[in-house]
Amino acid sequence: MATTHLPTPPRLHHPSPSPAARLRATASLAHPLLPSRPRLAALHSHSPSPRHRRRRRAMSVRSSLIDPDGGALVELVASPDRLPALRAEADALPRVRLAPVDLQWAHVLAEGWASPLRGFMREAEYLQSLHFNCMRLPDGGLVNMSLPIVLAIGDAEKERIGDKPDVALEGPDGGVVAILRRVEIYPHNKEERIARTWGATAPGLPYVDEAIASAGNWLIGGDLEVLEPIKYNDGLDHYRLSPWQLRNEFDKRGADAVFAFQLRNPVHNGHALLMNDTRRRLLEMGYKNPILLLHPLGGFTKADDVPLPVRMEQHSKVLEDGVLDPETTIVSIFPSPMHYAGPTEVQWHAKARINAGANFYIVGRDPAGMGHPTEKRDLYNPDHGKKVLSMASGLEKLNILPFKVAAYDTVAKKMAFFDPSRSQDFLFISGTKMRTFAKNGENPPDGFMCPGGWKVLVDYYNSLQAEEVTPVPV
Repeated sequence: MATTHLPTPPRLHHPSPSPAARLRATASLAHPLLPSRPRLAALHSHSPSPRHRRRRRAMSVRSSLIDPDGGALVELVASPDRLPALRAEADALPRVRLAPVDLQWAHVLAEGWASPLRGFMREAEYLQSLHFNCMRLPDGGLVNMSLPIVLAIGDAEKERIGDKPDVALEGPDGGVVAILRRVEIYPHNKEERIARTWGATAPGLPYVDEAIASAGNWLIGGDLEVLEPIKYNDGLDHYRLSPWQLRNEFDKRGADAVFAFQLRNPVHNGHALLMNDTRRRLLEMGYKNPILLLHPLGGFTKADDVPLPVRMEQHSKVLEDGVLDPETTIVSIFPSPMHYAGPTEVQWHAKARINAGANFYIVGRDPAGMGHPTEKRDLYNPDHGKKVLSMASGLEKLNILPFKVAAYDTVAKKMAFFDPSRSQDFLFISGTKMRTFAKNGENPPDGFMCPGGWKVLVDYYNSLQAEEVTPVPV
């Protein structure tokens, strides 16, 4: 695939450049995989000690494959010995309450997914992100930053803060989460933000309804210092590996290529076909130990998406049933909220995986897209996401892998790559159709999804129907 780029810093730490170059030029590749719960639990148990965390913060964190944006991985969680002093300091500061989505963004910032960003955006950073989809580094280079990461406040909060330089951020439960330092408050023009991020202002955009429409008319930015690692205590925290933990695991496994795939849906056999084919092609290009990062999005999603706990259980069954190989796969939750902002958002998804240590990113049809909220059509051209990724400023060091289209082959009775010469033999089963099958208790065609994974979905939708018919006590 031909690519066009603006000048940015030189490529750093790229393995076997000639295979990568050939792969990009011939790209027609696939999807990803994941490891079992015990494997992930083991990864979690190897988290570095506080002493090691403090030592790490003083050095540039890198993997052997690709440098983080800005050259060093940002970590914004305070060392444990500072905790008493930070709590005492926070008690004397004005407070801003974080909504659940704000807390997810604090998590993203704290672990360095948005490196080199060190906190909620001040106005100069916000304007660069909103208008250029990137930010200029002090050395003149560019990093991609296609989504504004901002914190909204209302008039009363702005009045309370006044001219104080620092504020305490409290979570939805009222506990102090972080301190935001050297703050800057500036107007929140919601209409402009929505129009530039989504390319639309139609009613019914899920993230807008959740996090922008009712938000305050001001944005507050500053440097973030998070008191403790953010946890959700939902039984899934062991899946939430930070960029540093992922990089460490890739190096420990001796990976010479990491191919990342984001998804917010259950894994079917078409996904597995694409993932396995991607690894096969990487091996053919000369890589010896390519590792798949299956990276389901774990933040806010729209109401009709399958919830994260159900998806994680389904992914686990896919591995148990042998559809994917846990030895060559790492599964981890990506903590970002979902915007459904199409080509604009897919740049953020790719950029965050650079910081996690992936040097290949798989992109398919209509990434981060959705149906138009008021019209019967896609909100975005389904091919624009992969085209934008191949040209986006600040993503030059990442190899973009468009994958081939997979569909259900009614003759072979399995998921296969679409053959246009016999298009009548293929059945495309959309996410909506898949959910309809599961809701109605119908089985999809044999070979569409592993039985264990399908049962997880059927059980989930059965539980919803049971809740709907259960009378509410008066």
